[in-house]
Amino acid sequence: MYTIGIDFGTLSGRAVLVDVRDGREIATAIHEYANGVIDSTLPGKREPLPPEWALQDPLDYIEVFKHTVPEVLRLSGVDPKEVVGVGIDFTACTMLPVKADGTPLCVLDEWKANPHAWIKLWKHHASQPQADLINAVARQRGEAWLDYYGGKISSEWFFSKSLQILQEAPEVYHAADRLIEAADWVVWQLTGVETRNMCTAGYKAMVQGGEFPSREYFAALDPDFADVVDDKMCRTFAQLGDKAGGLTPQAAAWTGLPPGTTVAVANVDAHVTAPAVKAVEPGIMVMIMGTSTCDVMLGERINVVEGMCGVVPDGIIPGFYGYEAGQSGVGDIFNWFVENAVPPVYHEAAQQAGVSLHEYLEREAAQQAPGEHGLIALDWWNGNRSTLVDANVSGLLLGATLATRAPDIYRALIESTAYGTREIIESFEKRGVPVRELVAAGGLPEKNALLRQIYADVTGRPLKLSGSSQAPALGSAIYAAVAAGVYPNIQEASEHMGKLKDEVVMPIPENQAVYDALYAEYKTLYDYFGRREGQNHMMKRLKQIRNKAMGQ
Repeated sequence: MYTIGIDFGTLSGRAVLVDVRDGREIATAIHEYANGVIDSTLPGKREPLPPEWALQDPLDYIEVFKHTVPEVLRLSGVDPKEVVGVGIDFTACTMLPVKADGTPLCVLDEWKANPHAWIKLWKHHASQPQADLINAVARQRGEAWLDYYGGKISSEWFFSKSLQILQEAPEVYHAADRLIEAADWVVWQLTGVETRNMCTAGYKAMVQGGEFPSREYFAALDPDFADVVDDKMCRTFAQLGDKAGGLTPQAAAWTGLPPGTTVAVANVDAHVTAPAVKAVEPGIMVMIMGTSTCDVMLGERINVVEGMCGVVPDGIIPGFYGYEAGQSGVGDIFNWFVENAVPPVYHEAAQQAGVSLHEYLEREAAQQAPGEHGLIALDWWNGNRSTLVDANVSGLLLGATLATRAPDIYRALIESTAYGTREIIESFEKRGVPVRELVAAGGLPEKNALLRQIYADVTGRPLKLSGSSQAPALGSAIYAAVAAGVYPNIQEASEHMGKLKDEVVMPIPENQAVYDALYAEYKTLYDYFGRREGQNHMMKRLKQIRNKAMGQ
């Protein structure tokens, strides 16, 4: 028997066909989104999008089903009848407005020219004013749920984006019968059944104890927002590992699987990774590292942690409290630097060496001793998710001279993201949530040996590595096995199907000493630019000047 896990990332979707007996990954297929991240203009349009916008096309997601599932069946030679379940994971919060039958507004002629009708991707940060309002009103009203999100709701989350639609495009808001996570929308397209998974509801839509915030709270944000839950959302929550439904005949035709094949309740790409790396008990922080990093771990009780993204009962594995934190830019930072700031000589050297530019810069940077480049950076190039929860801060590089080279900056940027991880770990431990182990998953630690060692040295902890290069997709396949009844619970499925590499990256003591000193400097900058309210907000003032110059 087999299951298929489908992982919807920022730029592509990938499917993995997995043997439920031992977690062997039989075949993998990847499909790049035709429209990718829509952050400059809408497809076919010339008008530029405002700053901080990040949209996607829902039809790109359907193409993932049509291309990847038939491909893994072809590559593996597995009889489709032997596939007992399909699991889905997704970036979050990635949300869209749809009609009552699930039709996205952006595919309708009357709405396709309005950017608010499109999917708002997880890294859409233009809803920061709405997030600020959500936080201010919650504090004024003494809303107890705010503490369970570290004291701040992010611009990346569901109601920040929903309120932005209402306030900036009320006609789109009122035309939508549903506001829904893309994770739940794709499951709806596969099964014909609308569900709302407990993971995105808890972490991205402020659901605690099975309840949204009150109607009175939403009315305090905007009178027209009072009934957002009753009018626009499904109030029944589906538990992780449960069956959402079976494939419709249409979805069966897309995928090549039999109609009725079990589809698991949707999940988040980061959270679904925990069982893929056998992190099914408290004290293990899993870092899912790609364009951004999401940190997840389990606990046996609720602790209020400054700046965490959330703590939700049953949010990762039923029976535990699931904690989430993270960084809103990691791989994106390295890609930005490589695409915009590396001189031609390094491009030519990489080409001559027959390696990618990332790999060449990593090789060059690895020849340095820690501290040798004389630089320190703040990892806020895409805002700060944890622990400041502020999309309006920005990146910083300090210490550059005329002798500074591209590999120096590349290494400093990697180090800055490791410092950000250490800040998150220390925040958890200060509030009584111990972090005993670190496990890294995702494309970055898979490809970059220098990054792996820097993270071990900066955090001072051994770093375990995922045994799968497609850990989220493997995790989705694990949840699919539970939904299909192959295993009674996530823990048992993880025991059989999860995997770690034998390699463990150990911190080097002499490197640790240097990084302790550099981290102290990072903390000084972190507090100066991020914590002194009203004093050192030059980053925000610069954004205001930029926006004014752009006519925004």
